[in-house]
Amino acid sequence: MATRQVSIASSIGLHARPASLFVQAATVTGLPVTIAKEGQPAVDARSILAVMALGAKHGEVVTLTAEGDGADAALDSLVELLSRDLDAE
Repeated sequence: MATRQVSIASSIGLHARPASLFVQAATVTGLPVTIAKEGQPAVDARSILAVMALGAKHGEVVTLTAEGDGADAALDSLVELLSRDLDAE
């Protein structure tokens, strides 16, 4: 199982638009991907409702995990996405 940690760069956190872009990218990987904030259970990164309910704010660190062929590359691309201010794009 591959794991990465990343700080949320979007200025308003993982709200509607950034969460939607993240969920789309996680879904495209074709892998089971989870996202978690410290002290909270991991949620399915392919579920918009679960990701938004996570309430990840700007600057908070989240942990991504994925399993399967290509998990490292998939997580690297998701980390790159969350490392950008998606609100400014």
